[in-house]
Amino acid sequence: MSENVKPQEAYPLKGPYSTEVVKESIQREQAGHGPFASHPNLTRTEGEGEPLKDPHRNFHFMSLVGLAYAILNSWTAMAVSLSVALPSGGPTAVIWGIVPSFIGNLAMAASMAEICHAISWICGWFATSGWVALAATAGSLAGQLITGVIALLHPNYKSERWHIFLIYIAYTLGACFLNIFGLRILPKINQAAIFWSLSGAVVIIIVCLSTASPHFQSGDFVFRKFINTTGWPNGVAWILGLLQSSFGLTGYDAVSHMVEEMPLPHINAPRTMMLAVCIGASSSFIFLICLLFSISDIESVNTSSAGALLESMYQATNSKAGAVCLQIFPIIAMAFTAQGLMTASSRMVYAFARDGGLPFSRIFSRMDRNGVPVHAVLFTTVLVIVFGCIYLGSSTALNAILSSSVVFLNVSYSIPILLVLVRGRHILHPPSLPEPTFTLGPILGPLCNCVGLGFTILTTVFFLFPPELPVSGTNMNYAVVVFGLIFIVSVITWIVDGRKNFIGPRDLGALLELARSEVDATKVNLYTSQGHENQLSLQENGSTLPSSNDKSVRTTVM
Repeated sequence: MSENVKPQEAYPLKGPYSTEVVKESIQREQAGHGPFASHPNLTRTEGEGEPLKDPHRNFHFMSLVGLAYAILNSWTAMAVSLSVALPSGGPTAVIWGIVPSFIGNLAMAASMAEICHAISWICGWFATSGWVALAATAGSLAGQLITGVIALLHPNYKSERWHIFLIYIAYTLGACFLNIFGLRILPKINQAAIFWSLSGAVVIIIVCLSTASPHFQSGDFVFRKFINTTGWPNGVAWILGLLQSSFGLTGYDAVSHMVEEMPLPHINAPRTMMLAVCIGASSSFIFLICLLFSISDIESVNTSSAGALLESMYQATNSKAGAVCLQIFPIIAMAFTAQGLMTASSRMVYAFARDGGLPFSRIFSRMDRNGVPVHAVLFTTVLVIVFGCIYLGSSTALNAILSSSVVFLNVSYSIPILLVLVRGRHILHPPSLPEPTFTLGPILGPLCNCVGLGFTILTTVFFLFPPELPVSGTNMNYAVVVFGLIFIVSVITWIVDGRKNFIGPRDLGALLELARSEVDATKVNLYTSQGHENQLSLQENGSTLPSSNDKSVRTTVM
């Protein structure tokens, strides 16, 4: 094939993958913003000789672990949502519910870590919707934590929806600002997040146990007490109580959307996903056991206007000032979570738009010269604020959207894993691609796939149930309505736009990742010598990427 053949003819590119976008993507690799940028000293100059800023693949291993844990923030999420599990199983659901949630989510995390690549249209819509909805949880929970402090200190205070909405907006805009203007400090923030969260858990445990001593709850209460005030049969109620622990462990795939901003993504992404689930489950298990030993009145924990967590700490310390000081840890932890969720959800929007999966994909798939998907961040922020506006009119509507995030993400995880089970594990290792670094093997792989898939199917069905009986307009679980609405919208957009512009698995990211594994990054410079134009020839059986010394290097692409 001649070098003069245009990229569109050599390799059909649809949607936002025009020739200019392909060239720009390769140029960005030279600036250190994509999968090729494995050499931190690699630089290039623009047409006028102006050097680009230093390459920065900011998200190294510990910052990735911090990001993943900041998003999970498991002990805080589970503690704040105690009121979800206590009526649906009591302490047994709170403590022992973590075990199946941990096993199921770890199996799913291992399965997703082995896949970590493009997904189908419907799956992409569910994943994107789930992440955007999940980004709305941090501000909402933070609003409840802060208004809970006011309610504890001022018993006559009545929390209004607009009070929580203002706090919600502040957290959302703060996360947006950091993700647009604070790219270089995000890794430090992520590292601080895991330190702050785990340190806070340790401090709260020590203070609560020491101040509650010797008036602890019995071991029988903590590990065997069953409570069911939902109206559902005991078995159904206990499964509904799993929503608390499942919510606390949801979002482990965040780092899979950051592969272009991390070194050695084929190693760091799988490790981080699994490690985040392990840290989240273990820290939450220990924290909740200690918290339940420290409380004195479980009914007050369920009904207190201060919130379940603050009321528990107040009962343990018997001091409003002490409980409020301890509440500072989860309040700040939710700020870390808001930032992490904004990072992951905006990258999900950017990646799906880059595949042509969203309306106006050309807009949302753009990055600025600093490697920030500004339009995707702003779009995510607007959607989160819209969710907050819904909260002003109906708290059940927002709760449905937030709980839907768990269902959306579970479904998006399940689709590719189900395809692997049905079609066989050979689809994970196409002959045209190099052998993956992370693999579960022929025995552990199907086992993890089946366990994770079974857990997800079971919980997804039950999480669409109303939380209590009899069902009314106020306690109805509208998650099923939101789920159906997103499904209908995704089908309509597929008919109108997706079937023409959606790229799916055959995307630029796959080509770049392949080339990264087979060609030294120093050999993918664009041909910018004087008197020549930038050239990129992607061929059906090979790709010619001219190097700076005017010698072509050929690598197999497809």
